[in-house]
Amino acid sequence: MKILTDIATHHFRAGRWAGIFFLVVSFHFAQAQSWPFELWHEGKIALASGDTLKGLVKYDLQQDLVQYTYRDQQPEVFTARKVLFFEIFEEAIHKYRRFYALPFTTPNGYRSTIFFELLEEGKMTLLAREFVEYRTYSSPYLAGSYSRLVLDYKYFFLKEDATIEEFIGSKNDLLDLMGKKSEEVEKYIKANRLKVDDKQDLTRIVDYYNSLFGG
Repeated sequence: MKILTDIATHHFRAGRWAGIFFLVVSFHFAQAQSWPFELWHEGKIALASGDTLKGLVKYDLQQDLVQYTYRDQQPEVFTARKVLFFEIFEEAIHKYRRFYALPFTTPNGYRSTIFFELLEEGKMTLLAREFVEYRTYSSPYLAGSYSRLVLDYKYFFLKEDATIEEFIGSKNDLLDLMGKKSEEVEKYIKANRLKVDDKQDLTRIVDYYNSLFGG
């Protein structure tokens, strides 16, 4: 993680009633669901000033802001430029998650400091940014489709020259990046039925690739 710290210094009646039930359940699910970025988490923030704040942390990757509070104090808000990294413990998945503030240049040349979640570090370092968007689904109970918000992720690789590049390719594109280790990794992907567009699966793939180098 040091390199990241250094760089720093998401049919009819039955069918009709089934459809209504389905819509009601879907509606309540959407209403009750809370996204990780809407919640306060136990965690800490390492500031660029050298200070470390421990308490409750809430993040916003859309605006690249992170909030901090302790014992009901008024929340403090920090931009990515003032932060080295922050870490949270997400109760829903019982796991620590760490985000680094890193410089990023968009395809149109705009450069800014934004937050990236570290998924895997090593020979190949995998980063991610989460976001929510509406997705359209077909339903066996309805003559048509429905839409709902889902949490998804954009993936990035930290290159050896410290630049960050978004990965929007296929499995073959990923394997191309792995050079001589691609055959071993492809066998691992097939044996474990992994998908490169799934966060946990992609993390496992990159972790396996890194393990092939030892240490």
